[in-house]
Amino acid sequence: MKILCDTHSHTIASTHAYSTVHDYIRDAQANGLQLFSLTDHGPTMPDAPHPWHFGNMKILPRVVENIAILRAIEANILPEPFANTRDRYVDLPDGMLGYLDFAIASFHEPVFAPGSVRENTQAMIRAITSGVIQIIGHPGNPKFPVDQDEIVRAAKDHNVLLEINNSSFLQSRNGSEPHCRSLLELIDKHAGQVSLGSDAHISFDVGRFDYTLGILEELGFDERRITTKTPERFLAFLATHGKPVATELAPWLATLPATRG
Repeated sequence: MKILCDTHSHTIASTHAYSTVHDYIRDAQANGLQLFSLTDHGPTMPDAPHPWHFGNMKILPRVVENIAILRAIEANILPEPFANTRDRYVDLPDGMLGYLDFAIASFHEPVFAPGSVRENTQAMIRAITSGVIQIIGHPGNPKFPVDQDEIVRAAKDHNVLLEINNSSFLQSRNGSEPHCRSLLELIDKHAGQVSLGSDAHISFDVGRFDYTLGILEELGFDERRITTKTPERFLAFLATHGKPVATELAPWLATLPATRG
């Protein structure tokens, strides 16, 4: 199976990552991607870029070397409502939303101390139902155990993707594999949808899903549930969230007939 989109990567704008946009373009091409996404950390993460970083992503070309670049964010799931909002438990201000092609929301320990299964589940569902995020990042993190059945049902009901994060099996979040396996089984059972993200913090890793694909193959996971398998699928998904990038990239997408589907 070939995955042509990567929805999760970090540049030097997040200071614990090590590559530039140019590095990512080069390695996305080398690793056979057709689309990748820049998803640096949201503003409550200690080393997040200034909020202007996200607004100014509009200067990025949509397509370079025939590879599409999406402008996104990995926001943080919060224990309290964000800033001046009353019920938005992710760090996405209204003024930022129009500049983003999509948003991931994830647990990060510097922002949200791990709680009980019930507390973690409620917090993740608040993010899913917020209406401002499209993907839940690394939901198989063993430090934040959740009621996976509730999460899968909520994500399906609100048209949110659950991410299987290749980095979780390698350098990050040790112990994720059994949680990700059971999550995939529930997603298949409930006809949910997944995104595959490298969570690259250095460009060499962009588009690398080897460990994840091995697990999917072992489980006999239905590849039709991988929304990020092709640009066509992922852009069609973003269109259901009213994201204009699907229209903006339509001419480019039409040049890729051999990989559509």
